[in-house]
Amino acid sequence: MASYLVTGAAGFIGARVAETLLAEGHSVVGVDNLNDAYDVRLKQWRLAQLQARPNFRFYKLDICRRAELAETVFGRHKFAAVINLAARAGVRYSVEDPWAYYETNVTGTLNLLELCRSHGIAKFVLSSSSSVYGQGNPLPYREDQPTDQPLSPYAASKKAAETLCYTYHHLHGLDVSILRFFTVYGPAGRPDMLPFRLVQWICEGRPVVIYGDGRQSRDFTYVDDIARGTIAAIRPLGYEVMNLGADRPVPLMAAIRLVEALVGRPAQVVFEAAQPSDVQHTWANITLAGKLLDWAPQVSLDEGMGRLVEWYCANREWAREVATC
Repeated sequence: MASYLVTGAAGFIGARVAETLLAEGHSVVGVDNLNDAYDVRLKQWRLAQLQARPNFRFYKLDICRRAELAETVFGRHKFAAVINLAARAGVRYSVEDPWAYYETNVTGTLNLLELCRSHGIAKFVLSSSSSVYGQGNPLPYREDQPTDQPLSPYAASKKAAETLCYTYHHLHGLDVSILRFFTVYGPAGRPDMLPFRLVQWICEGRPVVIYGDGRQSRDFTYVDDIARGTIAAIRPLGYEVMNLGADRPVPLMAAIRLVEALVGRPAQVVFEAAQPSDVQHTWANITLAGKLLDWAPQVSLDEGMGRLVEWYCANREWAREVATC
């Protein structure tokens, strides 16, 4: 079995990828700086699940600290691949603090690419985002569509990271898989994203704030499906950019009605002005991932949201206190 570096290992997607690799018998070195971009209790909960497993080693470390990363992680371990899931995520917050997003998402990626080059690591997997497609592309989004008009610093930083990956592939022969994720949700998910917010707000009888008219749609993708696709992308591919999404866009009001049914209480919906950094719709064309990775989503929105509601209820004592704004 192989050894993998997973950055962002206490993050929502990173933790699930690490858990899946461990379940398959691999060893995982996890790196995460455990920053307070959102409630650290969520990161600590995910990390506790991983630390209970054998063959997992964790370093509290920022990928922006290249020298420390080189000495502490790359100097002590050999990896079959690096899976970079460490990122500053979230569209709206990136407008307030674009520097933090650029540092982690661009400089951090550059540090990892350079360490792969200098240590002879042949495979690099990068998490990117549907946000890179901006507003003007026809739906569903295809990987060959233009991505040169991002609407937020977050999207711009992800596009910059993708470009760096191509440079290292071209100059140094690094095998790179770039995965554009579409609205990932599930148990212990990010509290700045709509699925977690809906469950908390409706369960606790709080106002459900919708920016816009509620007719905007998202291609909600369950975290286990994303983890499977990420691991499938470790295979040699040369250089490929692939969408990982559900291929089933859902209007926000329909998602609210689903959570109402699962929770058993009505939502108090409050509409506010649309945000200029938000796209109106996302929808993934996943033909390429099916062809190259033999991948397709398996978990329906009904089932996945049901699992999120179940997790929330089991952890409600502290999950109700997690800030979502």
